[in-house]
Amino acid sequence: MKPTNSPKTYRVKSFGCQMNVYDGERMAEMLGERGIVPAPEGEDADLVVLNTCHIREKAAEKVYSDIGRLTKGKTQDKAPMIAVAGCVAQAEGEEIMARAPAVSMVVGPQAYHRLPEMLDRAVQGERATDTDMPAIAKFAALPERKRTNPASFLTVQEGCDKFCTYCVVPYTRGAEISRPYGDLVTEARKLVDAGAKEITLLGQNVSAWSGEDDKGHTVGLAGLIRDLAKVDGLARIRYTTSHPADMDDDLIAAHGEIDKLMPFLHLPVQAGSDRVLKAMNRSHTAESYLRLLERFRAARPDLALSGDFIVGFPGETDAEFEETLMLVDAVGYAQAFSFKYSPRPGTPAASMEGQVAKEVMDDRLQRLQAALNRDQWAFNRATEGRTCEVLVERKGKHPGQWLGKTPWLQSAWFEGDVGIGDLVQVELVEAGPNSLAGRLRERVAA
Repeated sequence: MKPTNSPKTYRVKSFGCQMNVYDGERMAEMLGERGIVPAPEGEDADLVVLNTCHIREKAAEKVYSDIGRLTKGKTQDKAPMIAVAGCVAQAEGEEIMARAPAVSMVVGPQAYHRLPEMLDRAVQGERATDTDMPAIAKFAALPERKRTNPASFLTVQEGCDKFCTYCVVPYTRGAEISRPYGDLVTEARKLVDAGAKEITLLGQNVSAWSGEDDKGHTVGLAGLIRDLAKVDGLARIRYTTSHPADMDDDLIAAHGEIDKLMPFLHLPVQAGSDRVLKAMNRSHTAESYLRLLERFRAARPDLALSGDFIVGFPGETDAEFEETLMLVDAVGYAQAFSFKYSPRPGTPAASMEGQVAKEVMDDRLQRLQAALNRDQWAFNRATEGRTCEVLVERKGKHPGQWLGKTPWLQSAWFEGDVGIGDLVQVELVEAGPNSLAGRLRERVAA
């Protein structure tokens, strides 16, 4: 019999990357296996899981702010049980427990498969912390996928061995490790059986994935993609995030040979200055990065490109920032993510000389984002008049309106008699900075 104070409802709040979204979904599935249900919209949950990200500045402070909002003005009987998961939990678990008595559980990203047993202890009044980093054990302990979204995530690789000087991932997620080939094919098939039409393969450095296929041959990410493309019912494949050092010939070729692999590539560069890239411990130069993109575009001419940028890295000069703008002009990104440098405790860059003033970083970020937004809108305008396949993911704001993604990961909205999960032909008729209006043409045959 469950204790009377066992939570009956939950809410998982995930921050940051798509891998956190995947982890949040899996934690929700585990709670569902315990008979705990999602809290209705607008109602308080008995259990709140804060699935945190440690990449950006003041990440920990945001966690404490959320904890304060959850407990402010509430008695112990009415306050929710709180679990802190994710990378902030991994990096600062002991401090969270000491500083936030309202937190019952702290669990790292490699240990969240033990959340149910931690919950049992918490219900008995015992606060629990688990930030162990076992290799890949958590995946075997997770429940079977029973229901999913039309566009779903599948984590294939975790950790990173690159040790970029600004990044905490090697310390919070551990060394690079690949999930076994057979487990991934099995999970992909179950995702499709549960309703997925598109699967995005996830990893901190997904292009480093390797394994042995069912014939005992060593394959890389391209080999895995080729075999997943054979799964009946799976219409689309994507992958993110990659490192330029691990983009091999087979993966480049796959973009031109596999129809189900979508024409979209997210490949972070971070800066356009070779000196800054070296200080970041990035293994590429601006020139080698551009040549790599040329090879991908030669394999798939309609490829849409996305990237990551950091402005204001320690020591970055005005002239070096201008080199980043020059690289942006040379590429013409369809999408991109850009951030001000923020020192992460324990990383080499945090103690480097030449920390850039906040107002300088603010100005550089505004200029960079203006250039990136310009190019994104230009890419969207260039697709006006095309008819393409759109995967319907959710309803729009207005009756009869639907939202989905084009092959180039653009958001497109349109009206028509369709349903979530349908693949439909849509003419893109009007481009905006962040999305496109479309006109429904026809469904795509299953």
